Amino acid sequence: MSNDRMAEVVRLAKKAGILRSRDLLQRGIPRIYLRMAADKGEITRVGRGLYIARGSRPTEHHSLAQASKRVPHGIVCLLSALRFHDLTTQSPFQVWLAISDKARLPKTDMPPLRIVRFSHKALSYGVQAHRIEGVGVRIFSPAKTVADCFKYRNKLGLDVALEALRECRRKRRATSDEIWQAAKVCRVANVIRPYLESIS
Repeated sequence: MSNDRMAEVVRLAKKAGILRSRDLLQRGIPRIYLRMAADKGEITRVGRGLYIARGSRPTEHHSLAQASKRVPHGIVCLLSALRFHDLTTQSPFQVWLAISDKARLPKTDMPPLRIVRFSHKALSYGVQAHRIEGVGVRIFSPAKTVADCFKYRNKLGLDVALEALRECRRKRRATSDEIWQAAKVCRVANVIRPYLESIS
């Protein structure tokens, strides 16, 4: 019986990409089988309460998958989204996540998170769905990310926003129109206009 339960835990880990201990509770499997599977080397612990199947190879975006498992309502934004879209030379050690201005602050230490609160309109615009290591991850589009960088330029630095804009256009990740539309949603159209015109 215990071997069947452990095999089910391994199957779930392979299917989920990253397995949370609470995923087992939803299926009526006691957490002890998670520990047993880990002790036997069938699954590997990659964070508090997070496991992957043996042989799974974490990718360069592993922390984004982890963060999305921990905070399913969060959306990868700003520096982390820039990094995902290859629009920056910055390498953030925290995962930048956008959450609703009314949502509770997530309590997690792994991976380290940088939480930014967004209004409903700004949170729902330009969201793309990606799969990383089998985990559904929501990330703002390149155009929305560039606009967000201008909105949060006091937090990130104007140089980061300008680099993101230049790289976005150079690599053709978004059109000027797409960036302009996102800038209007983020209420930075007047700020971004001269920079957008200079590179268009």
